[in-house]
Amino acid sequence: MTIAPSRSPAPSGATWQRADWASSFRNVGTELADVAVTASRGTIPAELCGSLYRNGPGRLERGGQWVHHPFDGDGMITALRFEGGEARLSNRFVRTEGWQAEESAGRFVYRGVFGTQKPGGALANAFDLRLKNIANTHVVRLGDQLLALWEAAEPHALDPHSLETRGLSRLDGVLKPGEAFSAHPRFDPGHRGAPRMVTFGVKSGPRSTIRLMEFATADDPAAGVQAGQLLAERHDTMAGFAFLHDFAITPNWAVFLQNAMAFNPLPYVLGQKGAAQCLASKPGEIGRFFLVPRPGSAAAERHAKPLEVPAPEGFVFHHLNAFEDEATGELVLDSIFYADFPSIGPGDDFRSVDFEAIPEGQLKRCRIDLERAATDPAGAVSSDWLEQRCCEFATVHPARQGREARFAWMAVTEQERGNAPLQAIEKLDLSSGERRVWCAGARSFVSEPVMVPRAGTGSEAASGPEDDGWLLCVVWNGARCASDLVILNAHDLSEQAVLELPLAIPHGLHGSWVAA
Repeated sequence: MTIAPSRSPAPSGATWQRADWASSFRNVGTELADVAVTASRGTIPAELCGSLYRNGPGRLERGGQWVHHPFDGDGMITALRFEGGEARLSNRFVRTEGWQAEESAGRFVYRGVFGTQKPGGALANAFDLRLKNIANTHVVRLGDQLLALWEAAEPHALDPHSLETRGLSRLDGVLKPGEAFSAHPRFDPGHRGAPRMVTFGVKSGPRSTIRLMEFATADDPAAGVQAGQLLAERHDTMAGFAFLHDFAITPNWAVFLQNAMAFNPLPYVLGQKGAAQCLASKPGEIGRFFLVPRPGSAAAERHAKPLEVPAPEGFVFHHLNAFEDEATGELVLDSIFYADFPSIGPGDDFRSVDFEAIPEGQLKRCRIDLERAATDPAGAVSSDWLEQRCCEFATVHPARQGREARFAWMAVTEQERGNAPLQAIEKLDLSSGERRVWCAGARSFVSEPVMVPRAGTGSEAASGPEDDGWLLCVVWNGARCASDLVILNAHDLSEQAVLELPLAIPHGLHGSWVAA
């Protein structure tokens, strides 16, 4: 393993301080519009041209009451635009119906999915089953709209430049009112011609239904196709409750992992818990892979129904990537496994969470023998660890989405074993196992790295190395009590620039890059 130069090397044996980590949890008190930001260290690459969008909770307290879990915080979009070696910063809350109502009331008027209660105790919360669409999980560009995503309902459409909220988007009638729309789309770089955005929605119950949807991401006048147009869809059902936060794609398959979860709605109905707190792992049971043939693919011609295969023991939020191994005929899926479902109980304070009591995420590779899956599902899967260091938010070069990738980048702990806050970025060679780590420093905490290919490497990354480009990462700086934007060379994790932002962005969720 190679250790890349740190931004502020910590003394040997130094550890993180809870006060630094927890200081990120705060209300964002300002909205900026097109403010120039300069590098406090290094130089912004002149070739970096486009916009980094980030989403995450920006309002965590109202009327003196804190959310029970950060995931209940109102969504705030941050945009950093790069051109000619310069950067400009904007941020804006998503003006959801719930945000506007609570801004006016000065208190919580909705229950949170992750346990936040309205004032008044269980009686005030009982039988109030409204879901507050907080638009706080991801942000992606589709056609002329920027979409703020929250997976239990429709996206909110924003202006890509001003970040002004246009309102709920049902994508030209594709979605019904209140229909679930994943916060984890996958962008097909062109497996069968033009690029697509592939996503899904879930209707969970004793039998759950997955709606798989594929959208055009660019105009094609010759074919009469506009960006944002629905190109294909299918509906499939599975037995049992489906808790699906993420999925993966290959040219032929959409790959889901149905975690072995049970949902008891009674405490939620009675106002005692949030809906997500009513989830629990099923003791002694394992999840299963649900392999859905993509519409119009060779798999769809061979299989009318999805393939179902037992998965290894553990719980998965996020997948790194999937691909079809032509040499072996296997479908390969790389995922971050936890030993159990990590949660924060009703009596816990998320700012005081005991990291050592929560299972860490570790990257595992699963190989699914597709031929054997049809006749002997139980014997169709093998698995191996790729990285046992605690990790999250893993990514590959965008052109390798759904294809075999050599490199992965991810947020990791500075310590090599056990759970702790994420304070470093790792580059992992998936072929050799070689690791390179950049450490943010003892008082800094990293978020999801976004890989930006160098312009001109081609959609297939064939005219240049797969690791030719940059990683953009928002870092919470506990010493400043504000956020930094760090630009790393994707090849060797050398630090290119640090931008000290005039903004304190709480620990966030997902983001995306849109080339100019």
